[in-house]
Amino acid sequence: MCRARWVGASKTEAGEGRTIPLNADVLAALVAHSKWYLEKFDETRPEWYLFPFGKPQPTDPTKPATSFKTVWAALKKDIGITGRWHDNRHTFITDLAESGEASDETIRDIAGHVSKQMLKHYSHIRMEAKRRAVNSLMVKKPEKPAVEAEKGAVSNEVATKSATVDRLM
Repeated sequence: MCRARWVGASKTEAGEGRTIPLNADVLAALVAHSKWYLEKFDETRPEWYLFPFGKPQPTDPTKPATSFKTVWAALKKDIGITGRWHDNRHTFITDLAESGEASDETIRDIAGHVSKQMLKHYSHIRMEAKRRAVNSLMVKKPEKPAVEAEKGAVSNEVATKSATVDRLM
C-alpha cells in the first residue's frame, strides 16, 4: 500500500509537488474508505474521485462532490465530530511541532509553508508542551549508590542518638 501522498495543484507554489508521508491511522482510514468504495461501486480506479458526486449518497465516482464543505458536513454528522475542516490543519501542525520529532523545516515542507511566520500562524504550542520542554532542561542530581545512602542514613541516626545522649548527660 502507498505510504505517502503527492500534492499536485495547490494554492501556493510552496504547496505544489510535495510528498506527505501517511501514518498508520491515515492508512487505516484509507483502507476503510476503500472497502466502502468497493461496496458502493464494485471497483476502484485511480482516476475516480476520493469524494464522489451525488446527493444524499454518492452515485458517480467519475465526478467530484460539488463542494468539500458539503462532504465535511456529512462526515461530521456521520461520525459525530465538531469543528471546521481547516482546524485539522492547525491541530496537525501544532501536534507535529509539539512532538519534538519534526524540525521547523520538516513541518514547513509537509505543510507547504515557506515562511516561519506562516508556521507560527498555524502552530499553537500548548502550555503543557512548553512545560515539558523547560523541565527537560533541569539538571538531574545523580543518585547515591545504595551503600553510600545506607551509610548516610546510619551516620545521621548515630549523630541524632549522640546528640540525645549529650543532652541527657
